Amino acid sequence: MRLTRKRLASAFVVAYCLFSLYAAYSVFLGSGRGRRGTDASPRAPRDGRAPGKARSGGRGEPSSLTNEEWNPWEAEEKMEQLASKHKYESNLQVLKKSQKGKIDLKVQIWGKAAIGLYLWQHIFEGLLEPADVTAQWREGNLKAGRTHFSFITGPALLPGYFSVEVDNVVLVLNGREDTKISFATQWLLYTKTLVEARKLQHVAVVLLGNEHCNNKWINPYLKKNGGFVELLFVIYDSPWINEEDVFQWPLGVATYRNFPVVEPSWSLLHDERSFLCNFLGTIYKNSSRETLMDILKHDKNNKLCWITAREEWQPQEINESLKNYQDALLQSDLTLCPVGVNTECYRIYEACSCGSVPVVEDVMTPGSCGNASTSPTTPLQLLKAMGAPFIFIKDWKELPVILEKEKSMSLQEKIERRKTLLGWYQHFKAQLRQKFTKTLERSFLMNDNKG
Repeated sequence: MRLTRKRLASAFVVAYCLFSLYAAYSVFLGSGRGRRGTDASPRAPRDGRAPGKARSGGRGEPSSLTNEEWNPWEAEEKMEQLASKHKYESNLQVLKKSQKGKIDLKVQIWGKAAIGLYLWQHIFEGLLEPADVTAQWREGNLKAGRTHFSFITGPALLPGYFSVEVDNVVLVLNGREDTKISFATQWLLYTKTLVEARKLQHVAVVLLGNEHCNNKWINPYLKKNGGFVELLFVIYDSPWINEEDVFQWPLGVATYRNFPVVEPSWSLLHDERSFLCNFLGTIYKNSSRETLMDILKHDKNNKLCWITAREEWQPQEINESLKNYQDALLQSDLTLCPVGVNTECYRIYEACSCGSVPVVEDVMTPGSCGNASTSPTTPLQLLKAMGAPFIFIKDWKELPVILEKEKSMSLQEKIERRKTLLGWYQHFKAQLRQKFTKTLERSFLMNDNKG
């Protein structure tokens, strides 16, 4: 039989009255237990009891009502939910407003010099895929500060043979000698065409400069001279360094010889080392290295040092010589660092990696290095400004006293010194990472705002 609207309304009123009587009866019995909603999670009782525990009735007896009973706090709970939701939405709006001004900068690094690997793997602690160092193309990604960095390198990275997918580029170049300068110039000219075509907005260069600091060839490419390179990070004590658009950058370890990232370990800190000092390197004619070898030859402690000299410089290490060199660093308390063509050498950073204190010959080499406005005769400005805990000497005649003192040091004293050195080196790289990132952000984003 079909129900009319009048009958439906009557049935609804009857059902409502029955429900009201049932609810009133429940109150009369003294029930106050909360009910569960339609979801499976229990609502916590108002008296602080754990979910699932029955709340006592008015006479001290457990309530026997079903889960679908009346909840006297329902209206209050709804108000709390609404207030919580409103607070969440308000906080979300505040968060969005605070992040509105934070622009993520995307920068691609083109690593066309081995120093790029020191920048990426050692300073930024970034990974590269594939891991094979002989691969034709390697790349990696990471985020630092407000910037997303991507890094590409390898023989297959050639001008015009890869896609440029960012507006900002850091070009890593080698300008140490004429053949390298010619190759670097090709990259700069290619980059210039991209800037002129508005495919790139901002460009910075990390340059392995000439060891005599003769880098005039790159001058026309700098923005202050009418070029397009906004920032220059240059290795060695260039007189151009002004901390505005030209910054000093560290030489780092010899990544072109596959010197690895050395992870700190317990043994690196605590093991007794077999040698007081080491020097494995080339002896140049009429250099202080000849003086050093002569002093070691006549010193009573020379047998406590790992010394291997060669007459000709070898650009590539064989596996055996690389292993011997690393072993010497790891097994020596001190690493002797005589000047070469420049005071700054890979050996300084490689010794730091292995917890072997560099003994650095603190003299300027011939050439145009040094900043006449500050310290015209002081090398290694970056390392000294960062408080490098090295042993600096002016003459290798000071070495016998240093070795004698080294013999009298306890293992615990040497362990503490290694902690200081390794801690400083980690801080040094972290500071460089932060400075590099902030310098790019300040320059690139500021120039964007001007535009």
